[in-house]
Amino acid sequence: MPPTPVGHAIKSVRLDTAGVLQCAVKTARMGRDGASDVNWATRARRAPSNQPNSAAVCDSPSVQPILVLLGHPIAGNPTQFMMERAFARHELDWRYLSVEVLPEHLGDAVRGIRAMGFRGGHCADPHKEAIVPLLDRVGEVARHTHAVNLLVREGHDLAGENTEGQGLIAALRRRMDPAGRRIVLLGAGRRARAIAVELALARPAEIVVVERGETEGRALVELLQGPLGVNASLVVWEGMFPVGPDVDALVSAVEVAAADADEPLPLDLGQLSSRATVADISLNPPRTWLLREAEERGAATIDGLEVFIQQASIEFRLWTGVDPDPEVMRDAVEEFLEL
Repeated sequence: MPPTPVGHAIKSVRLDTAGVLQCAVKTARMGRDGASDVNWATRARRAPSNQPNSAAVCDSPSVQPILVLLGHPIAGNPTQFMMERAFARHELDWRYLSVEVLPEHLGDAVRGIRAMGFRGGHCADPHKEAIVPLLDRVGEVARHTHAVNLLVREGHDLAGENTEGQGLIAALRRRMDPAGRRIVLLGAGRRARAIAVELALARPAEIVVVERGETEGRALVELLQGPLGVNASLVVWEGMFPVGPDVDALVSAVEVAAADADEPLPLDLGQLSSRATVADISLNPPRTWLLREAEERGAATIDGLEVFIQQASIEFRLWTGVDPDPEVMRDAVEEFLEL
């Protein structure tokens, strides 16, 4: 991930060996007068009229709802900056903290979330799989992927779900209905697995998994064919993969490093249909070789920034009950990542 841009304060919480949460404000770059551009001073709390009732979790509705990101490392993650902007836009007196937690302290961190009544949050690497047994229950996609990225307080329980594929599906449905379509998925890693499960739930005609590692690819195809009951096949990615004219959607779940964004993938796009939709989940940079090639052939495209904003909007709605302004979120991410 890129370094934190100048002027962006990242509020982080470290968990020490005794399991005590210690708050610290880290400012990546200060203004010329040495002051942060965000005022984190304690303020009088009030519940706006459009804010859901906090009494479902907290003893008093005046207690400020807090969300938290658990990960290690977390530098360069735009989520807090984006969520805080969305809270301000909708006059929600909520806060989002970025929390750096070592793997050996994950259990203490989850107990802290429970004890302090946090509303939920995100779970980032390397905790997405390890956190599953620490939760009261997980959703359908999390059960299939064995990974959680979203935490939601439900009464006194802490539930988890995997929403890493929901943003892609939401963006895809703005262009086409995946039901009954032939879809090619590049990759079989964790994010590809979440996307594949969401695609399977949309009941496509076929999912073709294109993956360099046969073992990982075979495991994903078996999941799709077995518990999810979808027609699926594996192509071991050796050399150029030809994208045929019968492909309705081509989804790349291969993470592309910023330095490699212009490097061609081993794909033959000569027969790509202009009626197809091509998506690439790479966030930074969001414009990749694949998307540029698809656009030149007249195909509809979905970039990683749109996928990220769609996913964040779904999560924001689950936590707050409010439909966020996607333009505010997009502007925040673009500013943070200097896109």
